[in-house]
Amino acid sequence: MSPWVLLALAGLLEAAWAIGLKYTDGFTLLVPSLLTGLALAASMWLLAVAARTLPIGTAYAVWVGIGATGAAILGVVLFHEPLSAARIGFLALLVVSIVGLRLTASEG
Repeated sequence: MSPWVLLALAGLLEAAWAIGLKYTDGFTLLVPSLLTGLALAASMWLLAVAARTLPIGTAYAVWVGIGATGAAILGVVLFHEPLSAARIGFLALLVVSIVGLRLTASEG
């Protein structure tokens, strides 16, 4: 499987575990805590596998960008966090940065 696909999945799982933290109630709830831990472990593993081929700086930045963008969007959808024009603009900059890193990256 392409390292970019693995990295995208890792980023999505990063967003999942970040959102999962909200559901763990400070890791006092067993099932949400286990699911969050599994998502975290899988996300890190996929990042590590993708980083075998991709430059680590690029892989890490894309992973964080996907996770941060996903967590911000899910925060708005699931937790009714505020959404302003400025916030949309900055999230768009994150997406542009992720795409730019992908387009300019070389596989090692």
